[in-house]
Amino acid sequence: MHQSDCNLMMLKCFVQVDTLISVVEKTRMQRRRTIFRMGTAYLLLSMGKAGAAEYDESMTLLSAPLELAGNWGHMSPDAVARVAERIRHVCLDGIRLVSERQPTRLRVDEHTSGLPSIWLHSDNDTTAWIIVYIGERSWSQFAYQFGHELGHVMANSWQQHAKPMSPCQWLEEALVEAFSLRSLGLLAKSWKREPLFVNDGKFSDVIAAYREKIIDEYTKLAGEQGGLQNFASWFVTYQRELEDNAGLGSFAQAASLIFLLEYERHPDCIEALGALNRWPGRSSVPLGDYLKLWEASCMELQASLVLPTRLRELLQIG
Repeated sequence: MHQSDCNLMMLKCFVQVDTLISVVEKTRMQRRRTIFRMGTAYLLLSMGKAGAAEYDESMTLLSAPLELAGNWGHMSPDAVARVAERIRHVCLDGIRLVSERQPTRLRVDEHTSGLPSIWLHSDNDTTAWIIVYIGERSWSQFAYQFGHELGHVMANSWQQHAKPMSPCQWLEEALVEAFSLRSLGLLAKSWKREPLFVNDGKFSDVIAAYREKIIDEYTKLAGEQGGLQNFASWFVTYQRELEDNAGLGSFAQAASLIFLLEYERHPDCIEALGALNRWPGRSSVPLGDYLKLWEASCMELQASLVLPTRLRELLQIG
């Protein structure tokens, strides 16, 4: 056999082997994608069953005992408890609570410094521990902070493993910020209709003004960012900033206005918050996967798909 024929035969062999490897690799990737699609619902169901055994199924975020902790200064514990209960009710009344991971106790802890947050403690894993930092009888501020953190609890972000993670934490922050702003509006109406303290009905105007100030600030931010009319374009422009910030940054604040509008249009869609973060990786997965997992979680819990579907449309994610 001539050397040239030998070289040609070897080349053909290399091509055949390379083609075979390519086919095998494609088949393996297709199989992995199929397994992922088939396994998503099973994974969520398994996690749901695993977590549900730790909780009292008759207890919900709305009915769990609420207790106060920390330094409330000169504020009466009875007054604080009454306001906290009213806030909880305006946040959650009429909303179907679908998560199987709801706390058996809700603790509201006033600190004298720092930022409002969820304490991801380990000493009692069925108590949701909310930290606030408010002024003396600053009920509007209390409602705003408590409402935001209660949104995180509803979104299954109150246990020890629920550390905020990029790239999708901005989305949860925007969703629960809108949840808080909606609740402030409802609290203003509730306070006017049924004041919590004697001759205090006009305080409803203070709550409403507090809410409008925040919305005005976020509207200004959105304008500075080029507007939210084309949400998909806005997201592409600021995706890096959004994904690099695991807190409520200026871009997540602006985005909350989009979700506030959806909450006001379709109040039932809020129940989808209870289907968030019920998968491994939580907010650390890419946005496309995050939406798929959220939708699968909603279907498993028979929760409304309006919110994740609408978000997919707004972001133009197929």
